[in-house]
Amino acid sequence: MGKNKLKKFAEMATYDHVFEANYSDLKGESFYLKGKWNQNFFKNDNPIVLELGCGKGEYTVGLAELFPNKNFIGIDIKGARMHRGATDAKNKGLKNVAFLRTRIEYITAFFAANEVDEIWLTFPDPQMKKVNKRLSSTRFLQLYKHFLKPGGLIHLKTDSNFLYTYTAEMVKENRLKMEVDECDLYGSGYDDEILSIQTHYESKWLNHGLAIKYLKFHLEDREIWVEPEIEIDFDEYHSGGRGVVKIKESLIKHADAKRKGN
Repeated sequence: MGKNKLKKFAEMATYDHVFEANYSDLKGESFYLKGKWNQNFFKNDNPIVLELGCGKGEYTVGLAELFPNKNFIGIDIKGARMHRGATDAKNKGLKNVAFLRTRIEYITAFFAANEVDEIWLTFPDPQMKKVNKRLSSTRFLQLYKHFLKPGGLIHLKTDSNFLYTYTAEMVKENRLKMEVDECDLYGSGYDDEILSIQTHYESKWLNHGLAIKYLKFHLEDREIWVEPEIEIDFDEYHSGGRGVVKIKESLIKHADAKRKGN
């Protein structure tokens, strides 16, 4: 591990709003703040909102600034990236922000039934070949319902047409209530405060001419969850960090194909 990463981990270890716990550390027990986040950490009764796969944490911090009457917890396994948001929150004196370093698969060990009001999925890996790793798959929805309040909100922002289409079909297949469905968030005229916050990846994809998709739906309990049986074309680029040239080539190829189709 590089010295810079070690320095970041050492700094975060001194932050009282950053928590870290691997499943093995819990030894089968629940995290000590489970069911007590409002009472013992935030010291209020405000709604709790999670950002899963928070990356650098800029969206968690941005939401906390925009909505001071809500509590926000950014969750990711990559601690070095999380350092930026955690440090920003500390420097800004934000009391409604926390960060948790753990795997999302273990999330039920950290939050009790009805403890969470909303979930944000901001530019997660589409996992086009691995359905069980998609954060909007029925596997993860069944995890979320253990701690999300009945009818609680799930927000998805993504540049991936694959993940957007998959999630919209999953919502439809399981008869969940869709509140917002935008295939081009910034080009649709959608008017919402969330447009004022952009993650690192969101700004990156907008600069490359990619439309940002946004879904907002309510999670209800279901005895049986159904994965959508639909063939979806894979994205023509990978959602994690290629060069500008490859992205532009993909967009040109897509535009040419569209023109030929017409």
